[in-house]
Amino acid sequence: MSSWNSLLIGVNDSLESAIKVLNQNELKIVLVVDDNQRLLGTVTDGDIRRALLNGSVMSDNISLIMNDHPTTADESLAYSEIVSLMLSKGLVHMPIVDKNGALCGLETTKVIGERSLYDNPVFLMAGGIGKRLQPLTNEVPKPLLKIGGVPILETILNQFISAGFHNFYISVYYKAEMIENYFGDGSKWNVSIRYIREKEPLGTAGCLGLVPRTGQKLPMILINGDILTQVNFEQLLNFHIDSDSNATMCVREYDFQVPYGVVQADNGFITNIVEKPVHKFFVNAGVYVLDPMILDAIDGSNYLDMPNLLESEIRNGNKVSMFPIHEYWLDIGQMEQFEKAQQDSQRLFI
Repeated sequence: MSSWNSLLIGVNDSLESAIKVLNQNELKIVLVVDDNQRLLGTVTDGDIRRALLNGSVMSDNISLIMNDHPTTADESLAYSEIVSLMLSKGLVHMPIVDKNGALCGLETTKVIGERSLYDNPVFLMAGGIGKRLQPLTNEVPKPLLKIGGVPILETILNQFISAGFHNFYISVYYKAEMIENYFGDGSKWNVSIRYIREKEPLGTAGCLGLVPRTGQKLPMILINGDILTQVNFEQLLNFHIDSDSNATMCVREYDFQVPYGVVQADNGFITNIVEKPVHKFFVNAGVYVLDPMILDAIDGSNYLDMPNLLESEIRNGNKVSMFPIHEYWLDIGQMEQFEKAQQDSQRLFI
């Protein structure tokens, strides 16, 4: 029976508290209890992402988000009976409760540390010049700049490998030979790495047209080569498949506070004054999942960025979903972010 005491939060705790607990445990579930440890609900990664998509904010009470009717098993049941019940319902987690509804255990069909293997191709975009990080990029391409002593792109690669991916493409342009010499064919990591060489910049989507057509039928994951994140790539892939989308874009919540009082009016008369309101938006996080049919439509000879590609897909009636990232995320585009990444790496990536 899995350790579960670290998964507990109170019913009056916030969404932010649930996210912290979720990100700190490998079982990817939060158990909501009252003062007598009676189970009131559960919260999974999917619950949190759906809540964010529906407009929830970090301060919202977890009771608004949790599943308040989770399937549970009585403590009197034998282990084999509990596992049989979980398999019949397709459940990964099963809280165990006593006759009073108090939580006394948690069973899971997932072994901590086990790793699935994925044949899905992963495309690492590493062709950018990195002008905003000059002079650091005058001699070294941005993907090879070291964060915590490790090149940015190697950190990204290792995260995918840890998640079970082994089939990689890297797009290169600026100082391409340095990147190719460092990573080679991937044998150092026991994976396959192939290179997409741009003769001229084709944009974040245009270079996808150079990927060899090998009858690949699995969705491809793409990520900018200057993104540090702790997003769960397995959950991202499953989300894309479950949503039955042609494409998925990862998004981050971005808050913008108007520095003035905003005046609301009707027919020239003031109806309200809102002092320094905060507006919330979802912004592109530079991580995507694309079905093969989208890749097949890119010719590889014209400049094309991902936002333009996805806008075209939407106009054509194809489904493009968004996957909210609540985990750590940082775009290393300018010196300020580069310095922040150095600080964060000591506790997150080393």
